[in-house]
Amino acid sequence: MASSKPLTALNGDAVAVEALLRDVFEIVVDEAIRKGTSTSEKVCEWKEPEELKQLLDLELQSQGESQEQILERCRAVIHYSVKTGHPRFFNQLFSGLDPHALAGRIITESLNTSQYTYEIAPVFVLMEEVVLKKLRALVGWNSGDGVFCPGGSISNMYAMNLARYQRYPDCKQRGLRALPPLALFASQECHYSISKGAAFLGLGTDSVRVVKADERGKMIPEDLERQISLAEAEGSVPFLVSAISGTTVLGAFDPLDAIADVCQRHGLWLHVDAAWGGSVLLSRTHRHLLDGIQRADSVAWNPHKLLAAGLQCSALLLRDTSNLLKRCHGSQASYLFQQDKFYDVALDTGDKVVQCGRRVDCLKLWLMWKAQGGLGLEQRVDQAFVLTRYLVEEIKKREGFELVMEPEFVNVCFWFVPPSLRGKKESPDYRERLSQVAPVLKERMVKKGSMMIGYQPHGTRANFFRMVVANPTLSQADIDFLLCELECLGQDL
Repeated sequence: MASSKPLTALNGDAVAVEALLRDVFEIVVDEAIRKGTSTSEKVCEWKEPEELKQLLDLELQSQGESQEQILERCRAVIHYSVKTGHPRFFNQLFSGLDPHALAGRIITESLNTSQYTYEIAPVFVLMEEVVLKKLRALVGWNSGDGVFCPGGSISNMYAMNLARYQRYPDCKQRGLRALPPLALFASQECHYSISKGAAFLGLGTDSVRVVKADERGKMIPEDLERQISLAEAEGSVPFLVSAISGTTVLGAFDPLDAIADVCQRHGLWLHVDAAWGGSVLLSRTHRHLLDGIQRADSVAWNPHKLLAAGLQCSALLLRDTSNLLKRCHGSQASYLFQQDKFYDVALDTGDKVVQCGRRVDCLKLWLMWKAQGGLGLEQRVDQAFVLTRYLVEEIKKREGFELVMEPEFVNVCFWFVPPSLRGKKESPDYRERLSQVAPVLKERMVKKGSMMIGYQPHGTRANFFRMVVANPTLSQADIDFLLCELECLGQDL
């Protein structure tokens, strides 16, 4: 039975602390795992912000609360949170709950160490290098470097900083005054972290030259050539091209070999943002989508997305073998990275990164890989493609559903055309009215709690849904539910 004493009474009481944690884990298993992954439960329990503030009693007080109150707070936090492990959570590029990855996350949090020196994280320093080596091998490199980053956006920013440093190493000490005007190149479909990174690194968003993409969202290499020539003519120095393997909305894969040819001709660093699509490298059937990735200088890859390793698990992989990461970012802090330690100080990897404290992000992927094996993870990727094809064929059969395009990946983009708009595509206000459908249906599904699916406009296209087929527990029944639920929610529109 939960104690009604204030939690301060637990200090030093090992039995009481263990009892509390067992009670908390029981709530987690019941609310977040059992209910949170059950199709008989809601994906979310929507409340307006002011009501939610009151329900959670968020304000912090001077006096502690009882264990009973704390356990109720744990239950409430889970209850009112979105269940991203739910089979009908289709909203983001991550979803699902892998039990082995979760076990790794629990162990990581329990040990509470920082991944900067071998002396305080011996297991994880060795483990991280093994995992990174495996990821690099899948890219096609038998040597190189890498690091786990706090998200794919940061991985992209690292690549930009490394490319700049490699060309102008004086910038580490002298800053922007050591640099000419620089230009980097990214597709119009690139992730917004490219422009954010340019701003953050002092390059300025004007340094990002936008390369045209074709109708399927793939970078056009000929326009890349044109943009490079234009930048040079304007007095800028090109230094990096950021290609994409798996764009955020359409799921497009850039033609990496052709882009690599351009980079080779101009001596440019090629970065591949494969945060979303990198896991396709595990599939012998589909890895051709990333042909040419081995020619990149750097790759961003987020196993927390398609592999469901859990947030966050974002790797930056480098082909470089010259210790570029450490040369670019190292500052030799003497209180951490003493050179006269009793072990090989090359194992102290913390000076490679811009962070000091760095959480352990390798264990969840390592443990999941140990449990599933490479073949199990390959099957997970292949099954996502199979279910994607099932969804596409079902969309084609049903009245009121229209594909934006045939998908190349597991992003399925489509419109739901409600009864009042069917057969009226030629009407002058058709696009405007169609754009209003997805926001209305999104509000209805969220408030009902039945599912979550993202929508967006794209270029001249009206708002459409982007279904992400990523959850490893997803079934044909969940796909059928998605389509039927949209029909139900939109039948009066």
